[in-house]
Amino acid sequence: MQLVEISEQFEAIGIKIAAMTYDPVEMLKTVEEDQNINFTLLNDLNIRHVNALGILNEQYEPDSRAYGVPHPGIFLISADGIIRAKFAEEGFRARPTLDSVLQAGSNL
Repeated sequence: MQLVEISEQFEAIGIKIAAMTYDPVEMLKTVEEDQNINFTLLNDLNIRHVNALGILNEQYEPDSRAYGVPHPGIFLISADGIIRAKFAEEGFRARPTLDSVLQAGSNL
């Protein structure tokens, strides 16, 4: 996982990482151990936060196994809870480059 590989670079500029998914907590624990993830993995129960942020991928119907998948994105949030930068994409194949995220983070 690329984010794991560069997490120390984010930490060096004062950015803490958290990833959010609708996957069950048990699965998140397994992934965390298997991938040696050293940042927080959050469970978005009932896709509450995905809906609140308006990033639900509408391509999946509520009865689909993939329902709840958000459009991929990255938010840089300051310690006081303000979104300072947002990177969003339509599909999972296109992702913002982590270099561009690092650059934005170092400019906060």
